[in-house]
Amino acid sequence: MLVLAQTMSGAGLTAGITVGALLAEEMLGSTGLAGVPSALFTAGAALGALGIGRFCTRWGRRPGLALGYATGALGSVGVVVAAATGSVALLLPALVVYGMGTATGLMARYAGADLASPARRGRAVSAVLFATTLGAVTGPMLVTPAGEVAHAWGVPRLAGPFLLAAAAFTATAVVLACLLRPDPLRLAQALTARAAGAPDEGADSGEEDGAGTDGPRAEAPAPAGRHDVAVGTTVMILTQVVMIGIMTMTPVHMLAHGHDARAAGLVISLHVGAMFLPSPLTGLLVDRIGGRRVACASGPLLLAAGVLAALSPAGSAPALGVALVLLGLGWNFGLISGTAIVTAALPPDRRATTQGLVDVGLATAGAVGSLASGLVVARDGYPALALMGGLAALLVLPVAGRSPRRAPRTSGPTGPGG
Repeated sequence: MLVLAQTMSGAGLTAGITVGALLAEEMLGSTGLAGVPSALFTAGAALGALGIGRFCTRWGRRPGLALGYATGALGSVGVVVAAATGSVALLLPALVVYGMGTATGLMARYAGADLASPARRGRAVSAVLFATTLGAVTGPMLVTPAGEVAHAWGVPRLAGPFLLAAAAFTATAVVLACLLRPDPLRLAQALTARAAGAPDEGADSGEEDGAGTDGPRAEAPAPAGRHDVAVGTTVMILTQVVMIGIMTMTPVHMLAHGHDARAAGLVISLHVGAMFLPSPLTGLLVDRIGGRRVACASGPLLLAAGVLAALSPAGSAPALGVALVLLGLGWNFGLISGTAIVTAALPPDRRATTQGLVDVGLATAGAVGSLASGLVVARDGYPALALMGGLAALLVLPVAGRSPRRAPRTSGPTGPGG
């Protein structure tokens, strides 16, 4: 059910990415402010990640994720109303609320890892991200049809994708609330308590719903390695900042040089496909060679993306498309490896809250990066932004490439981050 829900939510997660900057440029009348929408809904993602993480700790993944998607649907409707009435005062807070839905989509990857053994954690995370692919790739390509529907209803065309997001988020919330059983986090906690020999009142109900002899393997509580959490978080933050900064301004750059919304939507679709389609391979690499090595590979990929985007002729959509594909692939490597490193360092009873805090940092850094991207493009141009982002991505190498000194471990499997 988690895979089904993520498939439906994919379109909602990317709808605002494609036209958010264009809508802001139109309503605010300034290219320098075109990064404001991305900054606002990534700020909303920070608030959503914190709230959803704490809510999941108390009540479980199912109600937490369902509530997050319902909030995202509400924000999408708010953006549509703001565009229809020309109200900037409503647009700004609505984008924040919409961002809470995007936070939910990313936090669902942690639910995929809740019941995975250490040897399969990378693949479990990647399965949830891969499920987002269909909707995520289709969403940007529906910009024009959704715009026509919005226009027929008397709403500006650029608000059309947010109508799509409202429908996708609502459907996802309903599916999760009704069908995600047993709750992944609750079952993982029950299995861990049983493995440690502690009584757990919720174990029987979880076992009845699929935790029999052929169910997920229970793992002993892992030490909360603060260094590993810091490494995984830093990798995700660096790759997120670079990806969001370049991606946000690419449609603005293309429209300013004669491309139409359809061409920009196609480039973003290719980018989003590269963000999610390689997930099974990335997860396998994390499980086979370790999260740190995969994280290190994300740096050169993002550098190549930035250099190619900077050197691409402004009128060449194919060249920009290749650059954005590399950008999405580098992000995919960083997110899946970072998620696996963080999850391996946390026992189930501490995961949701800490993961929420990690995603707060992720979203906050993304908000700063997206807001700065518009200012950099207005001052120095898109090529300068792309090159700066690519160079910044190389900071992943010293972060993920150096391991701390550890005391010898007497027992227990080695997680994918090691």
